[in-house]
Amino acid sequence: MLGPLILHTADIVRLTDDELFRLCAANRDLQIERDAQGDLIIMSPSGGETSARNGLLIAELVIWNREEGLGKAFDSNGGFLLPNGAMRAPDASWIPIARWNQLSEAQRKKFLPLCPDFVIELRSPSDRLADVQKKMQEWMENGCRLGWLIDPVEEKTYVYRETGDNTVVDSFDETLSGDDVLPGFALDLTILR
Repeated sequence: MLGPLILHTADIVRLTDDELFRLCAANRDLQIERDAQGDLIIMSPSGGETSARNGLLIAELVIWNREEGLGKAFDSNGGFLLPNGAMRAPDASWIPIARWNQLSEAQRKKFLPLCPDFVIELRSPSDRLADVQKKMQEWMENGCRLGWLIDPVEEKTYVYRETGDNTVVDSFDETLSGDDVLPGFALDLTILR
């Protein structure tokens, strides 16, 4: 498996948010993000195990959200325009309904101009841990309140909190809590084995 391809375009052309949206729409087979410097990051599709695990994560988040009705859950196709200029798409994410309701109809149809309150990043075998940890730090610096970096390679989960009280869960025998960001949400990590 190859890591992401980075196109260093920032010194040549800086795409507007609308141009980036159109580029992604014209290349739906590619997972494209933009970093804060304006460079494009093109990621290969994930393998079967990673895709299946991500499906489980999305299902758990969507079921909880449907039962509680507190917000909107997004899969890995949802792009977010961060305050630092990056456009990122986490593997799973969530925002409270009040934040969704503040968006215009036009904003809802494109990359959302906000940072999610909650994100999950699932490490693929091709991902360097340091790179995914850096991405998690970017989420937190841009306003994310709770983030989980789930690493099936090492069977560890890195929990990031807006308070900076970050922890590491060293086993997939544990259950993660949504804290006060996702009240009542719990993820039994054993489903990811």
